[in-house]
Amino acid sequence: MRNSFFLTDMWNEMAKDHKPILGFRNSGLSFEAWQSKALEKLLSLLGDFPDKVDLEAEVEFSEDNGVYIRKRVVFNVDRYMAVPCTVLIPSFAKPGEKLPAIVCSHGHGPFGKDPVTGTRGDAAHEAEIAKMNYNYAEIMAEHGFVTISPDLRGFGERHDYIEATSTGRDLCNINFNKGALFGVYPLTLNIWDIMRCIDYLQTMPEVDPDRIGMMGLSYGGTVTTFTAAIEPRIKAADIIGYVNPISEYAVRNANFCGSQFVPELYKYFDAFDIAGLIAPRPLLLEMGMFDRCFPFKDLYKGYLGTREIYEAAGSGDRLRTDIHEHGHAFSGKEAPVFFKKYL
Repeated sequence: MRNSFFLTDMWNEMAKDHKPILGFRNSGLSFEAWQSKALEKLLSLLGDFPDKVDLEAEVEFSEDNGVYIRKRVVFNVDRYMAVPCTVLIPSFAKPGEKLPAIVCSHGHGPFGKDPVTGTRGDAAHEAEIAKMNYNYAEIMAEHGFVTISPDLRGFGERHDYIEATSTGRDLCNINFNKGALFGVYPLTLNIWDIMRCIDYLQTMPEVDPDRIGMMGLSYGGTVTTFTAAIEPRIKAADIIGYVNPISEYAVRNANFCGSQFVPELYKYFDAFDIAGLIAPRPLLLEMGMFDRCFPFKDLYKGYLGTREIYEAAGSGDRLRTDIHEHGHAFSGKEAPVFFKKYL
């Protein structure tokens, strides 16, 4: 039989029989032995993080709407870059009171952090919020959590529109290719920025430094998965519409970009292996039954893979689900209850 001429066919055939080298299902290891070995390998795949610099944090404005205080905060994350963030603090917070906090990571889209924080500057922002119930940082602040929402690299205020417009290409892929020249990858850098957000939260007098969680939809779910896997200061995580087999969303459907992976990732791990590294810490997986970005049948496979690892860790009761009758969106039903219980 004559083989195909096409790379697409080749990738799909490779994925049919592929078993990641350090996938939990294939390892034959106990959870503890696997987690130690897998975490070491994941860190090596991510590569070196930048060197720390002083945050030099500046609050550029603060406004109290009676429900929460909205602050714009900017701080340095490494020797080259600063990150703009929106911080929401419940207005009822008493002087000296320490509240739990949640890092809220946005997904793809034209507005970065703004819809996540409930910024409603125009009809386009309103539409983003309505489509995905996207203002989860605002919702969680209304439930009593301090939230911080950064613009990830290449998004929102950090989107280099000039280069993207001039080339007509996906800016995530441009930045992945440029970073590959240096051995530095956007996903790794965005993980670093989230870790620096945690550094900032731990300086805030309103925040209990030992009660910090993370949540994110879509690409925000990717960043939540990888950051929570390697960052023990994240005590509980809510991954919204992301964890599903790499063979489906990436290989078969090509529904990913240069900000969502590092080289050789699938050689060693599937997405649910990364989520499983969060165990035994509490984890909520949100899955939309009508998700057209990551189909529910694939999200459920991701949940089953994650559940297998959590059960091996003896923490199956700490893996929760929110299966909702919406699309690629934040449910909002279970997250407040989940974080109030575990933070």
